[in-house]
Amino acid sequence: MTKTKVAVAGIGVLFLALVLLVLLNPRAEFMLGGGLVNLGIRLQDRLSSYDFVHDESITPEQIWEELERQNELSGGVRGLFPRTPRHPVVAVLACMDGRIDVSELVGDTRHYYYVVRTAGSVLSPAEQDMLELAVLNGVKVIVMTTHTDCAAEAAAVDPELRKKFPALISLMDERALRVEEFMARPTIRDAIAEGNLLIKHARIDTTTDRLVVEVRHHDAH
Repeated sequence: MTKTKVAVAGIGVLFLALVLLVLLNPRAEFMLGGGLVNLGIRLQDRLSSYDFVHDESITPEQIWEELERQNELSGGVRGLFPRTPRHPVVAVLACMDGRIDVSELVGDTRHYYYVVRTAGSVLSPAEQDMLELAVLNGVKVIVMTTHTDCAAEAAAVDPELRKKFPALISLMDERALRVEEFMARPTIRDAIAEGNLLIKHARIDTTTDRLVVEVRHHDAH
């Protein structure tokens, strides 16, 4: 047998072993899937000039046309490979910042997460209602996040921006109060007391996607 054939056979055996490992080991399958997702993200990440070119020449109409085209491609793939419907057990409150991706935060694309996106991670009464409804529907963990390099937080401490964006600043000034209001809701308070709900506060490092947990007096079952 030639060296080329030996090499090809060796690669084939390794590939077969990898396939068997993945099929027989759920953790290996999960890790491989996460690795492939991240590989896809990294392959697309460097293509800054492929579609949404960041210069003054691109028009809103061109951006919309490209968004529609990308959705058509994505929808076609989803049609060929439908997702398994699952009921979320985690709810994540996150800022609307485009750098934050819950799938990347946890390396999981299986839709186990409700995601509430707001400016500055502020819980308005409507978002409080949605999270309470999520708890009634089976959510057992709520992660309330803020993040580094937040534009809303920066605006809240800038005198000029406070004047320019009064509605946003009003919400940011009340952010901690809104959390306390939510924690005091009977449904939430009782679920925590009964051990059916865990609420955590964390700050996202937008450079690494790492969650830095912040300990607060009500962070308990």
